[in-house]
Amino acid sequence: MKVYYSADDLPVFSKAVVTIGTFDGVHLGHQKIVEQLQQEAARIGGETVIITFHPHPRTVVSHQPVFLINTIEEKIELLDKKGIDHLVVVPFTAEFSQQSPEDYVEQFLVRKFRPHTIIIGYDHRFGQGRKGDYKLLEALSPEFGYRLLEIPGQVINEITVSSTLIREAILKGDVMAANALLGYEFFFQGRVIDGKKLGRALGYPTANLSVENAEKLVPGNGIYVVQVEFIGAGIKGGMMSIGVRPTIGVTERTIEVNIFDFDKEIYGETMRVYVKKYLREEMKFDNLEELKRQLAIDKEESLEFLKKGK
Repeated sequence: MKVYYSADDLPVFSKAVVTIGTFDGVHLGHQKIVEQLQQEAARIGGETVIITFHPHPRTVVSHQPVFLINTIEEKIELLDKKGIDHLVVVPFTAEFSQQSPEDYVEQFLVRKFRPHTIIIGYDHRFGQGRKGDYKLLEALSPEFGYRLLEIPGQVINEITVSSTLIREAILKGDVMAANALLGYEFFFQGRVIDGKKLGRALGYPTANLSVENAEKLVPGNGIYVVQVEFIGAGIKGGMMSIGVRPTIGVTERTIEVNIFDFDKEIYGETMRVYVKKYLREEMKFDNLEELKRQLAIDKEESLEFLKKGK
């Protein structure tokens, strides 16, 4: 997959079959659109082109904070795995949002992409005030010579519902439900930073993670079964704690991962965490011995789950 970070100076695509969207999550609903895009491109001997925007349009238009299932880098990785030919990441600015719908079609879509076919949902909106819609694209299609295909309504509804359910499930810790809708295991990345080393004193050393992308969705507080991946170590099983560590009176939210059968120093490295299962809520224990006994139970349950997953 070729990735472009601007709509300027694009190559001339061969019979471009184009769709537009945020594709946050690249979940099972999005994957149906990708399949439709690929089937149409194969039918006419064309190339698949996805147009997406960064940052998220809502942050620019309404200045609302947005928590995303995927960072832009993760989205690129996931779409690449789906075999898309071209991904164009368009910088979304206030100026871009102020284009008239007609200029958006003529100056942006037609001039820059020369689409053979546009595949779009009935509810797609674009241009100043989000006044452009499917009907406008349909009305302009004879003038500009593109074919227009509609994404079925049930797929659009499924995407909207799935995206909402996935975000809600991740935030409340129900990662197995989220993973079922995603079609893959939810993951995030963080840099390993120095911690208080309490886990090491208890016999369960942890890697403390700092998630540096403020827009990235992170699971709700609790204890999880995970697998981690970082350079030079492959994939390792582990258990993760997200929360404020009430037993020792900490109020700052932390992300800590105990990696099984691993004792190397990895400070400063970037770790990817695949979240597999929610084990339990965060608990306050009367003393550290009680906490240590519970950690032994958590590890046993985690190892059993990881063993079944192989």
